[in-house]
Amino acid sequence: MTAAAEPYVPDVRLASARGRWILLTTVLGSTMAMLDSTVVNVALPRIGEDLDADLAVLQWTVNAYLLTLAGLILVGGALGDRFGRRRIFVLGVVWFAVGSLLCGLAPNAGVLVAARALQGVGGALLTPGSLALIQGSIRAADRGRAVGLWSGLGGVGAAVGPFLGGWLVDGPGWRWVFLLNVPVAALCVPVALRHVPESRDPQAHGRFDVAGAALGAGSLALITYALIEAPTGSPSVIVAAVGGILLGIAFVLVERRRADPMVPPGIFASRQFTAVNLVTLCVYAAFGGFFFLIVLQLQVVAGYSALGAGAALLPTTVLMLLLSARSGEFGERIGPRIPLTVGPLLCAAGMLLMLRIGPQASYVADVLPAMVVLGMGMVTLVAPLTATVLSSVDPGRAGLASGINNAAARAAGLLAVAALPLLAGMGPESYRSATQFDAAFGRAMPWCAGALLVGAVVAWTTVRSPAPEAACHPQCQMHCALVSPPLEPPERRG
Repeated sequence: MTAAAEPYVPDVRLASARGRWILLTTVLGSTMAMLDSTVVNVALPRIGEDLDADLAVLQWTVNAYLLTLAGLILVGGALGDRFGRRRIFVLGVVWFAVGSLLCGLAPNAGVLVAARALQGVGGALLTPGSLALIQGSIRAADRGRAVGLWSGLGGVGAAVGPFLGGWLVDGPGWRWVFLLNVPVAALCVPVALRHVPESRDPQAHGRFDVAGAALGAGSLALITYALIEAPTGSPSVIVAAVGGILLGIAFVLVERRRADPMVPPGIFASRQFTAVNLVTLCVYAAFGGFFFLIVLQLQVVAGYSALGAGAALLPTTVLMLLLSARSGEFGERIGPRIPLTVGPLLCAAGMLLMLRIGPQASYVADVLPAMVVLGMGMVTLVAPLTATVLSSVDPGRAGLASGINNAAARAAGLLAVAALPLLAGMGPESYRSATQFDAAFGRAMPWCAGALLVGAVVAWTTVRSPAPEAACHPQCQMHCALVSPPLEPPERRG
């Protein structure tokens, strides 16, 4: 008898062999998707060189993945609740692996971008599914510790991601940044099928907000296209921009009228939830644009190898790994307003310090101080932001609130990667010229710092400490992903 046919009883002990296998497969699955943001960025200059691609292709290499991931991550969680969390998780891992394989074998830029979009669909299925498996399998007494181990082990993977990406690019080649996911998935899938019990939400129904998902993703896609292709001056840019705005309006109207919307408008009745999501949009737009450009600046202008550029990001991720839990505890003591104000200001200072990175930049004198200041800002900011999101809604909607906040951050990063090169005056071939790219990078960093400053002002003027009875303690204590906040597990039902 297979595990799928066994009656589901959510009483697996974490210390048991089965509990350890469940933890392993969820960590492997989520880490594949988490690594993508930093590992792929480090490979961008080499991808452009090998595929003879312009800057727009590099933007689409990042954004095709973010587009489908941001547009479908809420749907992925709902599918797992309805059709089985293990089933959707395994489907997501396989989907992600197939997309990764196609990326690694891509003969040209068009295939690579299409495969990246396919990867994003897999990421949207497996990312919420990994946490849902823990919630639906591990007994309640062990569940908090299991989520803590999941976030900690995943944090270690995310922390070494830039270094690993650089090593792969300089060693076997950039294609292995993608191909490495295939053997990981080959281990993850059989473990999940053999050891993870199937579970689903008995209250879930078969109606999905397909229209909302399609309109939201379509709006983001058209606006992204308009921003990336704006330098060409093509008439299609205006058509895409207008179409994206209209689809965005239609998305809002559909969500307001549906009985079971993907993004319930009523959740924004909480002023605190709305405020903290505005802060999220500002800070993660800055982070998304910055981490897209910094690896290019380090390699194209400063002359670093891919490994050197990846290693240069380690201080930021290591600081988040070591201090994020303590930051969360500190934020609980003093309230979220100060951390959500000071954190973005520190990040803005770090990004302005990045202006010191030029030709032959010294790591110790120019790069390291900026990365440390940025890392301290992210440490100060991220954990209190997550706690504030969760505390701003009813406990039963905490999982939904976390998913909306995560999707908003990814959408903000997506639009920033599309818009920032345009705002900084980068041409299609700018990244091939150290002089041109250095000048454009100098114009881009103030934009990132400005977005962070806006986020700090929004936090200071709108965010307030939640009532003691509403305070929420995030289960994901360690978090090292650079372009999205942690995704909290939903309340378990069934």
